[in-house]
Amino acid sequence: MRFHTRKWVKPEDLNPNGTLFGGQLLAWIDEELALYTIVQLENSRVVTKHMSEINFKSSARQGDIIEIGIDVVKFGTTSLTLKCEARNMMTRETIISIDSTTMVNLGLDGKPAAHGKKEIEFVKNRL
Repeated sequence: MRFHTRKWVKPEDLNPNGTLFGGQLLAWIDEELALYTIVQLENSRVVTKHMSEINFKSSARQGDIIEIGIDVVKFGTTSLTLKCEARNMMTRETIISIDSTTMVNLGLDGKPAAHGKKEIEFVKNRL
């Protein structure tokens, strides 16, 4: 799994128990999946269609650093399916794993559109 981004847990990210609010972590993950998909499909019009079971395994506290990793599961005609893991860099524990998230490529009309991609491309190879 390639880990692309890190987030620092701040006071505004905490729930009443003093641990990372799960909704905040899911927002970070959804944004990271969208950014990854936009870069891969070279289209800023993508949406999250489906997210499989979300499995919270541990938590994080203020000051911890969270790392978000993504792997491509498959390329569909109009979609990209990804798996994701977020881990606490301080404790080395996995916080959450999501086996499958489907991101859909949209055309100018806002409807699903074929993207023509079949494999991961690295930006440096496009130049």
